[in-house]
Amino acid sequence: MKLKPLDLIKYIVPVLFIIALGIFLIKWSDVDKVDLVSNKSQEFEKAVVTEVITDNLQEDGSRVGNQEVKVRFLSGKRKGQVVKAVSTNGSLYGATCYEGMKVVTLTNQSGEVTVTSVYSFNREPYIYGFIGLFFLLLCIVGGKNGVKAVVGLVITFILVLLFLFPAIYRGMSPVNAAVITVILTTIITIFVLTGYTKKSLAAILGTVSGVVISGIAAWLFGKISGISGYNVSNIDSLVSVANCTNIKIGDLLFAGILISSLGAVMDVGLSVASTITEIHDVNPELNVKELFKRGMNVGKDMMGTMANTLILAFAGGSLSELLLDYAYNLPYLQIINSYTIGIELMRGIAGSIGIILTVPLVSMFASVLIKFRLVKFINSPVVSEDTV
Repeated sequence: MKLKPLDLIKYIVPVLFIIALGIFLIKWSDVDKVDLVSNKSQEFEKAVVTEVITDNLQEDGSRVGNQEVKVRFLSGKRKGQVVKAVSTNGSLYGATCYEGMKVVTLTNQSGEVTVTSVYSFNREPYIYGFIGLFFLLLCIVGGKNGVKAVVGLVITFILVLLFLFPAIYRGMSPVNAAVITVILTTIITIFVLTGYTKKSLAAILGTVSGVVISGIAAWLFGKISGISGYNVSNIDSLVSVANCTNIKIGDLLFAGILISSLGAVMDVGLSVASTITEIHDVNPELNVKELFKRGMNVGKDMMGTMANTLILAFAGGSLSELLLDYAYNLPYLQIINSYTIGIELMRGIAGSIGIILTVPLVSMFASVLIKFRLVKFINSPVVSEDTV
C-alpha cells in the first residue's frame, strides 16, 4: 500500500525528532563533574560469601559487633580472588552474611594496605526483577497501551537523567530546567499514548498549564511564608556542592514540586480530555458549552481523589519524621511553624491546586478543539476526525 504525504509526515517527523533529541541528550549529558570526594582509592565490586569465619550471633538471638567472612570477587580486576572481609552490624551499611550470599564489597587501599568490607547485600537483581515485573504486568494488562506506557516511562526517566540533572549541574535555573522537562515529557508521553489528536493537544496544554500553576502556587506560598530552597533538611550538603559547582540550590525545592506534580496532573488532564472526546463521539450535536460542562462533571469526581492521592504521597514520604514529632509530643506551635511541615504542606497543596485548575483548563481546551478545526487538511480522509 502506497503511503500518502500525510502518512509520511505522521511517521517521519516523530522519528526525526527522537533521533535529534537523542543526539542532543548524549552531548548535553557529557558534563565534566568536579571531584567533590576523592574515591580513587575505593572500589565497589560484586562478590559472594564463601565462608563465615567469625559470626556475631549472640545466645539471645541478637547480633552484636562485626562478622569476619571470606568473599570471592565476581567482578573487577580482582575477579576470582578470595579475601577476608568485615561486615558491620549496621542498619544502613553491612549485611548479615551467610555462605553463598551475594554481596557488594567496598575495598579501600592506602599504600600497601588493603581493607575489604561488606557494603551491602547485592539487591541489584531483585531491583531490576521488580521493575521488570511491573513492566510485564503493565504490558499484559494494558496490552498495546501498556507497551506505550512503558515507552513513556522510559523516555521520562531518560529526560530526567540526561537533561534535567545535567541542566541543573551546568547552572541553568532548576525551575526553567524542570519546566522544559515537564513540557518534553508531557508532549512525548501523551503523543506516544494517544497519537496526534485533538485530545492529545488538549491534554498537553492542560497538563503543562496545571504543572506551571502548581509551581507558581508553591513559589507564592514560599514567598509569603518565608520558605525557600535553603530550608530543606540536607541544605548543608547542598551548600557544599553549590560552592564547588554552578548548581543554584535556592530553586531546587520548587523545581522538585513541578516534577513531582506532573504525574497526577497528567493523569487528570488526559482522563478529562478522553472523556470529552468519547462524549462528543457519542453525541456530536453537543456544543462547546455542553462539552465543557460534562468535562467539569467528570473532573470534579476526579479532583478530590487525585488531590487526596497527591497529599498522601507527600505525607507518606515524610512519615518517619512526622511520627517522630508525634512520639516526642512536640507543641502545636513548634510543629505548625517548622520548615519540614511547611514544605510538605506546600508540596501537597501546590500540587493539588494544579490538579484542581487542570480540570477546567483541559475541559475548555478539549471542548474548543473538538468543535473547531484548526488546520485545513482536517477533512482529508488520511487524517482521523479528531486529529489536529
